Amino acid sequence: MGDRLHLPAVASTLLPVALGILTLLPHSLVGKPAEEESAGSSALLQRVKRGWVWNQFFVLEEYTGLEPLYIGKLHSDMDKGDGSIKYILTGEGAGTTFTIDDSTGDIHAIQRLDREVKAQYVLRAQARNRLTDRPLEPESEFIVKIQDINDNEPRFLDGPYQASVPEMSKIGTSVIQLTATDADDPTYGNSARVVYSILEGQPYFSVDAKSGVVRVSLADMDRETRENYTVVIQAKDMGGQLGGLAGTTTVNITLTDINDNPPMFDQRLYQMSVPESALLGSVVGRIWAKDRDVGVNAEMKYSIIDGDGRDTFDISTDPTNLFGIITVKKPLDFESKPSYTLKVEGANTHVDPSLRHRGPFKDVTIVHVSVEDVDEPPLFDLPAYYIELPEDAKIGTVVKTVSARDPDAANNTVRYSIERSSDPEKYFYIEITSGSLMTVRSLDREEIGWHNITVLAMEMNNPTQIASVSVAVKILDVNDNPPSLTHYLEAYVCENAKAGQLIQTVTAVDPDEPLGGQHFYYSLAPEAANNPNFTLRDNQDNTAWILTRRGGWSQQDQTVFYLPIFVSDGEQPVQTSTSTLTIRVCSCDQEGNVMSCNAEAYSLPASLSRGALIAILACIFVLLVMILLMLSLRTHRKKPYLCDEEENVHENIVRYDDEGGGEEDTEAFDIAAMWNPREAHHHLGKMRQDMLPEIESLSRYVPQACVMGGGGDSNVHGYVLAKLLEADVDPCAPPYDSLQTYAYEGEGSVAESLSSLQSGTSNTDHEYDYLNDWGPRFKKLAEMYGVLETNSPPMW
Repeated sequence: MGDRLHLPAVASTLLPVALGILTLLPHSLVGKPAEEESAGSSALLQRVKRGWVWNQFFVLEEYTGLEPLYIGKLHSDMDKGDGSIKYILTGEGAGTTFTIDDSTGDIHAIQRLDREVKAQYVLRAQARNRLTDRPLEPESEFIVKIQDINDNEPRFLDGPYQASVPEMSKIGTSVIQLTATDADDPTYGNSARVVYSILEGQPYFSVDAKSGVVRVSLADMDRETRENYTVVIQAKDMGGQLGGLAGTTTVNITLTDINDNPPMFDQRLYQMSVPESALLGSVVGRIWAKDRDVGVNAEMKYSIIDGDGRDTFDISTDPTNLFGIITVKKPLDFESKPSYTLKVEGANTHVDPSLRHRGPFKDVTIVHVSVEDVDEPPLFDLPAYYIELPEDAKIGTVVKTVSARDPDAANNTVRYSIERSSDPEKYFYIEITSGSLMTVRSLDREEIGWHNITVLAMEMNNPTQIASVSVAVKILDVNDNPPSLTHYLEAYVCENAKAGQLIQTVTAVDPDEPLGGQHFYYSLAPEAANNPNFTLRDNQDNTAWILTRRGGWSQQDQTVFYLPIFVSDGEQPVQTSTSTLTIRVCSCDQEGNVMSCNAEAYSLPASLSRGALIAILACIFVLLVMILLMLSLRTHRKKPYLCDEEENVHENIVRYDDEGGGEEDTEAFDIAAMWNPREAHHHLGKMRQDMLPEIESLSRYVPQACVMGGGGDSNVHGYVLAKLLEADVDPCAPPYDSLQTYAYEGEGSVAESLSSLQSGTSNTDHEYDYLNDWGPRFKKLAEMYGVLETNSPPMW
């Protein structure tokens, strides 16, 4: 900044020297040096005078020379020029900014000085003896002041600036005030005296030269024509004179909106359409009265001021407060009115009273709405039907005839039906073409008092168009139910009861509900009108009392009495019923509490005695025993013999899961029978008629004499042969081998062991040819043991 000011070299050199000469005022010291030395012992008694005096130095800022800037010179009267005195400089900037020649006392600035950084420096100087370093003078303080030059231009610290002013403002309207700051010394010359001027932005705006206030300089500026302006302002020091420094800034000025433009519809006639099936609140369309203004000044309010659709349609403003939304207010019908005309007005909601002269801030347009025809479902003549029907209505009675029509111009034929879920029991039927609703079942109010039926109407040419209506059928009561006594029909009379004593209060119920309320009449049945034991009194309040007509009751004479009671209602046709009240004779205490009654009266009917009951139970027991015996015999009966030769014997397998008890088990088989085989011979007379026994083949290795005789050692052998013969001649014996386990081991057999254990590995040692002699029953067994000639190798 300082380098902008170029001073002549001679002036910049001579000025500090002149200032230093003016400010350095040396004086002679009082006394001589010898006198000063002799005063060592009497220093307190003498006053030492200062030998050199100075006040302050001035130096210009922003020195740009190559040599250090000479500021001034310090000199003491004691300095003889022989170099014995040394000058010392201390304080702010000493040694860094300022230096002193310790021999001559010349002070120089070795750095560039800037008043805006530091305006003055406080230094201290002292003269000392160079050899002894003793101070020759007391330390003194002086100031170096930095003189200002115009090296700083004015600055706008907050720029660039944003400002606004309403459109159509008058000339001279204040927009913004600007302030420029100059860092130069305002007390020294004109370096900090600022003057403002406008460089860009004329003729719209101007600036005050002294205050810096920007003002409107052109009237009737319109935001809708131009909204933003850029203004450049200059601030120049030195009072604006030539050579002064200048700074600039930018001010962005925006014209704010006022409501100075009326709204205007872009169309004078709007064409819209809406289907006749549109729901209430459906949007038909929207209109817009455009306003060149913005914000709240452009907000609108719409209203329908005239037209034949004023009551059918409604208009409201959208959330932005700009558009008018037309909606359906009432149901539409193409057949009755196919079009509507609306006269709509749009007006500003915020109007400045001072601008009303600019015209009415509203506009009017015409909206033509066409209703589109839609294939609609049939329409019933009533929104709902209510019917009252007596419950005794005959089947086929026409309850009501509903009517629906096609509202469209085509007027299609309508067909009727009942929604099945509304009449699941199918009490009603509707004629498909006429809509006549009739009964198909008997009605009973006591079962179902209301029938809520949904009747459907469907267009014949378009089955998708279906309408429904509710038909509520109330079933009216008819006196068709007789009254009956409530609770259980049983009472008791104590043996000590006297004549005229109340033993029971009876009431009746009737499911019917007459309009005048229930009223019952009680009396004894005609067959009991002259009953000598009991009488009935009708209380005329739907209750009746049963009273005794005598005393002297006894269980030994009679335990149960049956009293028929006749009940009738008071409606037409009169319904009657007869109920029998059972009255038991019981023993009571003095307070009338029952102690005991005849048990037979409670457990047995009057017509069934105890003996008859026992006989019935005995018969039931005998029948159960007979059934169990038959089932037992059927279980033990043997299956018949299967004579089919092709039957596979492998399929007849009987599995026994019982395990023998060993030698001590005497219940599994009668061992005594084995010791007396002759008991088994009485069955030999039962011979099979279809096959002769092959006893010889079974005993080819056993003498026949052993069967009928022999010693005791052959008892078991004979018994086994006898059992084998019996099985052979038994027609019910199964055609498969049977294995019996005997808890007895014989002493040996001529047939030796029949077991295959410990036998040879080959089956060739065994001869099974005799199996062919056993007949067709053992044909399968012979095939299994390879008796038949075959070339195939053995399977096991």
